[in-house]
Amino acid sequence: MKNKSTLFLVQAALIAAVYVVLTLVFAPFSYGEIQVRISEALTILPFFTPAAIPGLFVGCILANLLGGAIPLDIAFGSIATLIGAVFTYKWLAPVPPIVANAVLVPFVLRYGYSVNLPIPLMMLTVGAGEIISCGIFGMVLLTALSKYKNTLFGKQAAAK
Repeated sequence: MKNKSTLFLVQAALIAAVYVVLTLVFAPFSYGEIQVRISEALTILPFFTPAAIPGLFVGCILANLLGGAIPLDIAFGSIATLIGAVFTYKWLAPVPPIVANAVLVPFVLRYGYSVNLPIPLMMLTVGAGEIISCGIFGMVLLTALSKYKNTLFGKQAAAK
């Protein structure tokens, strides 16, 4: 696979697929006002490759569709993951996905699912779940993948 666009597409598709599988396999923990979406650990991948940005976004859309989410959640939950991925690529893993989800998802829960909890409380619960999935699991994954970044992600990872 010497063609960069083919490599980009394959990486994005694989990341999307892994995100969907992890979300659905761990579905009891992946949805709701108290959630630890294990797949969110993958939001550190933009640190290694820009292909992770569309991969995570598409993976989140598909996971939400297949998980039975409402359109508001499919849109804004996926946008939160996209924002987190873009800023992880440009800035610092794992802070952006934690902040993006902690701020956006509680509004989806309140106005999309009619969860009758205070938004600040849901910001704390969603944020805590994101700290576990992105901050702990994601950083463990980042540390493990850092050893193999050139092999797994190609030269774009070596430049970072």
